[in-house]
Amino acid sequence: MKKFIITGAIFCSLMSCEVAQQIAEEILLPTEQGESKLTNSEVISGLKEALNIAINNSSSLASKLDGFNGNNLIRLPFPQDAIRVKEFLDDKGLLQNQIAKFETTLNRAAEDASKTAGPIFIDAIKNMSIQDGFTILKGGEGAATKFLKEKTTAQLIAAFSPIAKASMDKVELTKQWSPLADLYNKSTILTGKEKVNSDLDEYVTNKAIDGLFTLMAQEENKIRKDPTARVTDILKKVFSTLDK
Repeated sequence: MKKFIITGAIFCSLMSCEVAQQIAEEILLPTEQGESKLTNSEVISGLKEALNIAINNSSSLASKLDGFNGNNLIRLPFPQDAIRVKEFLDDKGLLQNQIAKFETTLNRAAEDASKTAGPIFIDAIKNMSIQDGFTILKGGEGAATKFLKEKTTAQLIAAFSPIAKASMDKVELTKQWSPLADLYNKSTILTGKEKVNSDLDEYVTNKAIDGLFTLMAQEENKIRKDPTARVTDILKKVFSTLDK
């Protein structure tokens, strides 16, 4: 107590006593329930740890058999550009088996690409710059995932695109799509409708990344809401503040 009084007196001689008192209290008074205050650096470490766990879990879920195809939340539907093809073929009663096979292989490509997504996302997380961790921490459900998506989508697309393309080639997606698109485009001579683009690389890449971010947000929210999901000390320290 004597030290506090002396320190306060010195501060008062250099600045107003009111300011000195405020500084002294911040230095000496314990935080609520005796816990040390979180620093912005700790919050950022906790957020990145949460994202690392989220991407590991989500890429594992997405890359398994039917990870996309069996999950209606992220399942890749016919592309908007190709819906006209599907409607045309449905109306004509043509190639029903090929339509079903196309939709399945579309999702198989996303599942296959997701097997190698983890390291790409984790590298992006490591290099991600966060200025105000508290804003994201207090930002509500999926806030960290949303921040990652905004900051790294262009980078992820560039890295993910060749992987998605290779995956599509592996499941022979182009061979499934081209006959359908060609048949539709031939019909436009009679219908006068616009031809469709048969290049699906961008569509699968973007949808696969969106699906992974959707799963990541779910995993992040588990950590936000469920104390048992906080499996490391930094997660417990940072996200326990949301329980109060």
